[in-house]
Amino acid sequence: MLALRPATLALRPATTAARRLNNPLRRRSYSLSTYVPASSAQTSRSAPRHLLSIADLSPAELTTLVRNADAHKQRIKATGEVPLALRQSLAGRTVAMTFSKRSTRTRVSTEGAIAALGAAPMFLGKDDIQLGVNESLYDTSLVLSSMTAAIVARVGPHSDVATLAQHSAVPVINALSDAYHPMQIVADLLTIAESHPSASPASLGLEGLKVAWIGDANNVLFDLAIGCVKLGIDISVATPRGYEMPQPMRDVVLHAAATSPRPGRLVETTVPEEAARGADVLVTDTWVSMGQEDESAKRIRDFAGFQITDELAARAGAKDKWAFMHCLPRHPEEVSDDVFYGPRSLVFREAENRLWSALAVLEAFVVNRGRIQ
Repeated sequence: MLALRPATLALRPATTAARRLNNPLRRRSYSLSTYVPASSAQTSRSAPRHLLSIADLSPAELTTLVRNADAHKQRIKATGEVPLALRQSLAGRTVAMTFSKRSTRTRVSTEGAIAALGAAPMFLGKDDIQLGVNESLYDTSLVLSSMTAAIVARVGPHSDVATLAQHSAVPVINALSDAYHPMQIVADLLTIAESHPSASPASLGLEGLKVAWIGDANNVLFDLAIGCVKLGIDISVATPRGYEMPQPMRDVVLHAAATSPRPGRLVETTVPEEAARGADVLVTDTWVSMGQEDESAKRIRDFAGFQITDELAARAGAKDKWAFMHCLPRHPEEVSDDVFYGPRSLVFREAENRLWSALAVLEAFVVNRGRIQ
């Protein structure tokens, strides 16, 4: 088991660490060599602020986004309508949604949030525009940002959304790349906060909780780990040998922990029971991501013993009231039906929270121009 504390390891800036992720020896390739955090992508004081990763947020900003998502959820569900000021905040504007990958929750939640703010969502699938045919990312960024209030991009390589942000005149929101998934993590942290309520005025009160990730080291894990350590949540990661978190991404997580007044701890292992021991929340995701279908049979063999079940949690000694989360879509080899559809499962609340996450993010970065308050 490898335990990592920010105080004991030299930290590299996220940009330096990310450049090392294009290692041809890795089973999974990452496209972070051109990763540019929001602050570095800006070319002037008037340039927009983008959200490419949870790493782009301070612990206080992340806390505020989660709280704002919760406030919108409570108010709108209680009254049955969007407050007038909110639904007029982007009235008459258009938000572009460039999606190179299919989606259910991301598309529905983003379109719903854009409509709630009074704007018109413009969905642009990979077959709808000239991107990749006759126009470059540079061309597309300049054109779209000249006509819209924001660009929400769901891409393959992270370098694609980073390039869009680098040249855009309006905020760019990462709706998923092969490295990060920030709006998913705001929803996940809201779900955890709802299941562990706190009256703390200074934080979400999640310090000291333990999240166990059991499965593949992927984009959702990377941003979740960043978010956890920023908010004082310990995260224990179990992956099969050969599927571990790459060292450069580990450095990004540790750099994120260094920004927190009370950082959580990242622990890594290849034994699911070690990760789940004492855990408050057990989390997994697909073992075979889009684009990895040719590896499906091998991956399922390699992940044998990693299915989350009641028996695994009991054997490991998870907390008595442990809960289960999955960002969906789910496959039965990842988690048993008893857990997925059982009383411990938070998956459908987590899915609904994607709407409130998107609303809070778009309000902060588009309506309020990057001021998270």
